[in-house]
This record gives sequence, C-alpha cells and structure tokens, in this order.
Amino acid sequence: MSQAAIQSVPTVSIYGIRFSKLNMTDTVQYLINRVERREPTQVITGNPIMVMAALEQPNFHRVMCDAELVVPDGTGVVWAAKHIGQPVTERVAGYDLLHRLMQIGEQRSWRVFLLGTTQAIIEQTAIKLQEQYPGVTIVGYRNGYFGPDQDEEVVQYIRASESDLLFVARSVDTQEPWISKYKEAFGVPVIMGVGGSFDVISGNLKRAPKIFQKMRMEWLYRLLQQPSRYKRMFALPKFVVKVMRDKENVGKHRPTT
Repeated sequence: MSQAAIQSVPTVSIYGIRFSKLNMTDTVQYLINRVERREPTQVITGNPIMVMAALEQPNFHRVMCDAELVVPDGTGVVWAAKHIGQPVTERVAGYDLLHRLMQIGEQRSWRVFLLGTTQAIIEQTAIKLQEQYPGVTIVGYRNGYFGPDQDEEVVQYIRASESDLLFVARSVDTQEPWISKYKEAFGVPVIMGVGGSFDVISGNLKRAPKIFQKMRMEWLYRLLQQPSRYKRMFALPKFVVKVMRDKENVGKHRPTT
C-alpha cells in the first residue's frame, strides 16, 4: 500500500467500533504520517474484553468509536472479523507496535514520553527502552497514580516535553477515556494505550513464549502469571458466544447490550 493510500484506514465494524484492517507495516506507516503532520491520534489496542466493556458502558463505547485508530490486538477480534466475513489482514499486537514505533523513532530521533503503572516499573521501563533504542530520547516519564485534581499538571508536563509519541499504561477503566479527554491538549501526535506492556519491558512480567503466541493463547499465559485477572477473562467466552449469536448484527452500531 502506498504512503498516500494510508491517509484513509480501511476498517471493519464490530458493534460499531471501527477496527483497522491495516497490517503491521501499513499501520506503522500510517502513524509515521500522523507524527510528521503532528495530528493528534489516539491508538487503541482493541480486544474482546474492551468490546464487551464498551457494550455495557455507552461512554466507553463512545471513546472507542472516537479514536483515530483501533488496531485488532486481541485474537478474538481477528476471529470475529473473519466470522462476519470482513477479515482483518492480521493481528496487530500493541506490544509489537510499540517496539516498531520505537524502531522508527530510533531512525528519526523521535522524542518519547512514558506514563503509567508504578514508579519502580516506569523507571525501569524508561531505562530499558533508552538502552534498547539509544537514538530515541525518553524526554520524560511519570507513574500513573494521580487523580483528576492533578490532570492539568500532568497534561502540561507532557505538553512541555514536545514529544512525538506518548505511551500510557493506566487501569483499564481509566486509560482510554483519559487519553480521549486530553489528546488535543497533550500536543503529542501519537498517543497509545499500552496496557501491561511496561510490566513486560521492565522485566516485571514475561511475555508469552512463541508457542503460546502461535496458538493464540497469550491470554492464558498472562492469566497464569496474574491469577487475579480471572474475572476479566470471563469476557472472552462471553464475547465468542455473543458474536456467534449476533452474527448478522455484529457489524451494526450497538452501544448497549
């Protein structure tokens, strides 16, 4: 796909949420274009848990619909798109996308800001990324433990950094709505929620081995590392059953169940 063609992203609608059909290479090129044009772009790494949350929470559904780019991170989303006859090109995992953008940043001397998780993990993440991508400048980092009364202070801190990329790792119910609320104020062209990626980069958690990735069972490996996530995992079978039941209506706008 040519650079010019990536100005418009082909998508598949899953309950009104527009998932990108771009492969990883074209996704990266699209985001390079957005950085070069300094256009605020919220990247959501969408999965079945988020879709189910959006169906139960109209405000969250609106946030996902308003994002400039929603990539099919979860294998369940890839399956659902194929099931309704609108397949995506491939899964675009958020962890891999983060590293691909850092590789580009290395070549282009991009500035990166990291936000979220605990102070110890964010510090270690900054160290690891700076070592791995010395051509990138980590211009700032901050833990994710702050309330609405500190939002303005954090936003101004990020804005002053004049970053090209902002990676955010906050709680699932906070991350995307918070990015959506302030994406114009940040002054950063590409803002991406990265969930648990900082835990892996810092070494606090291990990424699923290749065999789990090939079997599309990364969720199981993460559950084994973090058993406390089991309640969230109930959304996965619910999503599959719902898509199978709603096959003719999955592509329609459905803000609530």
